[in-house]
Amino acid sequence: MTRTVYLNGEFVAEHDAKVSVFDRGFLFADAVYEVSAVLNGRLLDNTSHLARLARSCQALNLRLPCALSDIETLQKRLITENNLLEGAVYLQISRGNSGDRDFDFPGESVTPTFLMFTQARPLTDHPKSKSGIRMVSVEDIRWQRRDIKTVGLLAPCLAKEYAHQHDADDALLIENGLITEASSSNAWIVDAEGTLITRPLSTHILHGITRQALLELAKQHHIHFEERPFTLDEALNAREIFISSATTFIWPVIALDGKPVGDGKPGAVAAKLREIYVAMAVEATSR
Repeated sequence: MTRTVYLNGEFVAEHDAKVSVFDRGFLFADAVYEVSAVLNGRLLDNTSHLARLARSCQALNLRLPCALSDIETLQKRLITENNLLEGAVYLQISRGNSGDRDFDFPGESVTPTFLMFTQARPLTDHPKSKSGIRMVSVEDIRWQRRDIKTVGLLAPCLAKEYAHQHDADDALLIENGLITEASSSNAWIVDAEGTLITRPLSTHILHGITRQALLELAKQHHIHFEERPFTLDEALNAREIFISSATTFIWPVIALDGKPVGDGKPGAVAAKLREIYVAMAVEATSR
């Protein structure tokens, strides 16, 4: 079935959605994006996603095309247009078409390009949430402002391809001996004492919306956690590893660099947190 896409004020069939070759998102990756999960046909944690979108735009001096409340209205209409029950809404804002290739930012007269589309995918019952995934470690070669959610994603793509070439599903990124995050998600470990550990917020990692929600749930359910850097060696010796993002929620890791994590099966902390998160998400989108 042909999807309906939103582009610059119009809802059009996906094959009719066209962007100029001179768009700065295409030429310079001069653009930001967000991905909001959809359950039961409703947006999940969307207020936080839109707040992060505004921060990303502000950091790049990139103009929002309209008010955040108007963006949410458009997202909801797009969900309806595509009869989406479970999946995600992808949103992208570029600095726009300046008419030619020029490194200098264009003036205020250039209108941002605003694109949105939906993707249907299983969230609450994804097979990998039960089987777990295999990961490898690889050097983190991304730029230094990972807290800004830009479309410059070649380095994560290379990391995922490296993982696939080494019989793994995804990669953990390493910088100065410390794990930053996974290629497109936040990373967590559970140490031998049962403490949940994730890296603290900084410019070195994306400020994950699901990460934020999971820390709040851990606090509410008395799961002891620490926000601190951790090493590859700590991960290799951890009782559990898992990743989190808007569209994975939580996926456990059963192997890292060819070695089993814990007993080589999805761990209890990851399973408990995922159960709590899914229950919260289902309730929040069923009202």
